[in-house]
Amino acid sequence: MPIQYRHEWKHEITWADLLAIRARLRAVAQPDPHAIDGKYLIRSLYFDNLDDKTLREKLNGVNMREKFRIRYYNGDTSFIQLEKKSRLNGVGTKFSAPMTAEEVQKVIDGDIEWMRTSPHSLIQELYCKMRYQQLRPKTIVDYTRQPFIYGPGNVRVTFDYNIRTSISCLGFLDWDCTTIPAGEAPIILEVKWDDYLPSIIRDAVQTPGRRVGAFSKYAQCRIYG
Repeated sequence: MPIQYRHEWKHEITWADLLAIRARLRAVAQPDPHAIDGKYLIRSLYFDNLDDKTLREKLNGVNMREKFRIRYYNGDTSFIQLEKKSRLNGVGTKFSAPMTAEEVQKVIDGDIEWMRTSPHSLIQELYCKMRYQQLRPKTIVDYTRQPFIYGPGNVRVTFDYNIRTSISCLGFLDWDCTTIPAGEAPIILEVKWDDYLPSIIRDAVQTPGRRVGAFSKYAQCRIYG
């Protein structure tokens, strides 16, 4: 089960901010080689329980929290990841495991017994929490991402925008399912790094008047339920 430990900044920015920061980044960082025309489309399926535990912990700023999601990119269901993101004292940890489209559809349909004997411990963990904490697929989150990378510090800078959601989770694997704007969602600048953030990147992403925030795309997409 791959694991990543990462520091993270989030800023809510304007389109003018994006243009200015992107211009500075292009002089010092590289576009993500996996991006198509400099961007890619992300679709995630987030889990929560009947008491909205994940949502409430985020909104209340609980110091130690976790969330589960299933994610794929650009409509390509041949590569799907189950991810668990945890956060403690400002440091994020991410675990991941592969899933097939057939397995994801089973989860959406409520068929989860197969997860108990999965060779992936993260899938087994989700099974336990679906059984005993009543976690269920809750919300689809779609958005566009423009990513940049910088080698020293393993830095990743991304711009996320056009955040959309769906009233139902049933169409998660149907790339053409109807989605709607998630309210007045801002553009999100995210900066992630391992042990240190190089000053050249720190300077490039600075925008006067913008402070580090805790915007949640999942919480924004819960605006409709």
